[in-house]
Amino acid sequence: MQTVLALDDAFTSLQGYQRILRQLDGIEVVPYTTSRAALMYAESNPVDLVITEYDLSPETGLDFVAQFRKAPDRKAVPVIMISGKNENDIRGNKIFEEEVDDFLHKPADPVQFLARVRSLLKLRNKDLELKVRAEALAETVRDKTNEILLAEEETIFRLTRAAEYRDKETKNHIVRMGHYARLLAARIGRSTADQELIFLAAPMHDIGKVAIPDSILLKEGKLTPTEWEVMKSHARAGYEILKESDSPVIKMGAEIALAHHEKWDGSGYPQGIKGKDIPLTGRICALTDVFDALVSTRPYKKAWPLNEVLETLQKGKAQHFDPALVDEFLQIIPDVQKVRKALPDSEAA
Repeated sequence: MQTVLALDDAFTSLQGYQRILRQLDGIEVVPYTTSRAALMYAESNPVDLVITEYDLSPETGLDFVAQFRKAPDRKAVPVIMISGKNENDIRGNKIFEEEVDDFLHKPADPVQFLARVRSLLKLRNKDLELKVRAEALAETVRDKTNEILLAEEETIFRLTRAAEYRDKETKNHIVRMGHYARLLAARIGRSTADQELIFLAAPMHDIGKVAIPDSILLKEGKLTPTEWEVMKSHARAGYEILKESDSPVIKMGAEIALAHHEKWDGSGYPQGIKGKDIPLTGRICALTDVFDALVSTRPYKKAWPLNEVLETLQKGKAQHFDPALVDEFLQIIPDVQKVRKALPDSEAA
């Protein structure tokens, strides 16, 4: 059933429209003599076609059309305007030129009137069919995209797990990194899409450690200067492993791998860049990586008390860390603590 909203302050005209339109099957004519009542109806009911008189009082039919079109879902509803005035007398009005689909002289010829209504209702029906098809297609695309993302997420997880088997840190460190990074990205107003990207990409920050010899990576004591230089090479190695991918997540992972050991004052590695020359993703992961390392127990250290860790982050502002990010990170510590509680090191493989 298609709905035709008819507006005319002359009730006899509305009766005439209804009498003519009875010849069409599957339509309902809803008549109104005031624009206010017609708009109230349109607020809560679907409309497929509008027929409106131009010479309404106190507003014109164009005023009604302007109000009717304000709702996004009514932008595509066809409008027929009827008037005793000459069409040229109305032309030039922006609303008439852009929002009115057809014009008929009053009194409208019944045959012509019926033909115009039938034609516009067919177009309306086609538009609605195309909209339904487009929505179905969009849903299919979303489903396929989600399938791809899930597959990509599993691939990334497997990739980071491969690196983890050669490291002394727990698998939950890399998982927590993703959660911390997403929380901080949300705190600073990044889009939902960016939040999800960094959630998936952050765990790849140390993927380059697969290139470090076990004699260095697994060494319990302090590294020699030469060994330390080799260890530092994992940042660039991670970038080399991940670069040139078409995947936005892998691209971000490469960026993070290269930048997460850079420092705000330029004393980091491997490039020695500073301040906002360091990609935002690298600055986020530099902060969350250090935080998690300090609050966690490792074979070579005990976990630090939270207050000491937060004090260290404060001292590192404008030296190691982006000062603005430290301030924002401190505001989300309750949420960060929830992540730590949900993903403890005791669950490590």
